[in-house]
Amino acid sequence: MVTYDSILKNIQKHLVLDQEEIDFFTSLIRWRRVPKKSLLLKEGQLCRHLNYVHSGALRAYCMDKKGKEGTIMFALADWWITDMYCFLNGKRAMMQIEVLEDSVIFQISKENWDRLLSDQPKFEKLFRILMQNAYTREQLRAIERLSLSAEERYESFLAKYPVIASTVTQKQIASYLGITPEFLSVIRRMAGGKRGRSRD
Repeated sequence: MVTYDSILKNIQKHLVLDQEEIDFFTSLIRWRRVPKKSLLLKEGQLCRHLNYVHSGALRAYCMDKKGKEGTIMFALADWWITDMYCFLNGKRAMMQIEVLEDSVIFQISKENWDRLLSDQPKFEKLFRILMQNAYTREQLRAIERLSLSAEERYESFLAKYPVIASTVTQKQIASYLGITPEFLSVIRRMAGGKRGRSRD
């Protein structure tokens, strides 16, 4: 049986909730089991949900005109993930969310999210924190792409996300770093394979 403990602990790192607020929030969310290799969100679908990862692993990516994948983010347990621009604006998804492992997620629909913020304004703080974290992560990533070598970006990735590095494939890490899997193999060999071994 899936309980609400994990998502409530995540929220209560930022908000103090009474029982009435907890009950209202949990009435607006639902949980789902999603199987490995399925797509939680497909490009072109209306993006209707904000997702919290209770267990498992997910990846958001987009495709260029040549069919090459570019990984935007990973999400493991205790992370939130969606196509935020499209979720907020009722647009069709510009990216896909792939399930990397059998996972359990909690979802809140856009309608229920709007209702939550309207009825319980303190949840606006949670939304602000989610947006700040996402913006900060992407700003730092953009700066690293401009200022660091591929080797340095890989070392930074290992330092910041060791669990992700041991969970996802070399191809997926390479697409996140913006390099080819072959070049990542060269980098790892140069490092002597001492750190950050990922599944091939």
